[in-house]
Amino acid sequence: MQQERYSSSDRPLDPGSLLECDAEGSAGRLGCAAVDFPVAVVLPAGGCGERMGLPTPKQFCTILNRPLISYTIQAFERLSWIGTVVVVVAKENHDLMLNIVQKFNHTKVKVVHGGTTRHRSIFNGLQAFSDTTDPPTPKPKVVIIHDAVRPFVEEDLLLKITLAAKEQGASGAVRPLVSTVIATTSEGYLDHSLERAKYRASEMPQGFLYDIIFQAYQRCSEFDFEFGTECLHLALQYCGTNAKLIEGPPTLWKTLSMSACIIAGAEAEAVDLAKTLQKNLNMTTGSNFSEVLDMVKRFENTDHARLYPVVIVWVQLNMTKQSVDSQGTDEMTVFKTLASEIVQGNVLLYGIQIDHSKVIFLMRYHYMC
Repeated sequence: MQQERYSSSDRPLDPGSLLECDAEGSAGRLGCAAVDFPVAVVLPAGGCGERMGLPTPKQFCTILNRPLISYTIQAFERLSWIGTVVVVVAKENHDLMLNIVQKFNHTKVKVVHGGTTRHRSIFNGLQAFSDTTDPPTPKPKVVIIHDAVRPFVEEDLLLKITLAAKEQGASGAVRPLVSTVIATTSEGYLDHSLERAKYRASEMPQGFLYDIIFQAYQRCSEFDFEFGTECLHLALQYCGTNAKLIEGPPTLWKTLSMSACIIAGAEAEAVDLAKTLQKNLNMTTGSNFSEVLDMVKRFENTDHARLYPVVIVWVQLNMTKQSVDSQGTDEMTVFKTLASEIVQGNVLLYGIQIDHSKVIFLMRYHYMC
């Protein structure tokens, strides 16, 4: 049976259209004029999805009838000044990746096998440009390293990273730290904390002169291959190249968070509570547990939870004199069973029961905990 293929007209949505509307217009023309040297991309995609607890590696999860990695590839292929996109996958996913390339008409992709760690996979991707490969792939002046599960990358940022890499030898995107970083003693006590204003979180994409990053990997140690996480550090440590750091947009985060809250009951107190929660949560009001089931089903049908964890909070507010303890025993049993099942699909379900007659006791209980 001939494999189904997508034409350019019926391809799933290009991730670039979710960013700047004229990204391929003015920015594209600027890129063609400014980048007059060969540029390539390495996308390490050898992860197995273990940290997310998914049966399918997240780069191959289907979103709107298209694997996530295909969106990432398209984000680079749409730029005329990028020549080759090397996708590094685990050996067992090689055929799957080739099928994706064929089905979605990716024309700039070369698929290579990854290694046992992220750095080994990146090095394998860089070696795809050596003269010994068949067919040979032209060596770029600048190579961009990016995560296969981050499709929302703007051309303006890629252009800045590329030009800075050409001039400086290495460049990388950074974001402000969200949390305070602390150091601990060997005994488990606080040693000191870092001032967030002075530090940044290193993000992708990162750009390098090809000869510099390739040489850095040739010189790095086995410890770097096994436990290292930062490509910019390798360029600095083994080639003395101090990277230019460029502030990136909020869309660089790999994972996003989304929460939903269900308020059961239509009393005025429930409405007030809902208004408070609505500042930070997507909120809906309902009358019974069926609202929870409906919301869970919607998330499962749309595959949202494959991209980022979904948190659903069911708040049951009792304003009557009847104790919560005597209500809904069977319902709560079903709730607990459902929560334990859907956690495997990256959906976290929490339930909160508030008995108005015991509110003082509950507040003291939480304070003591």
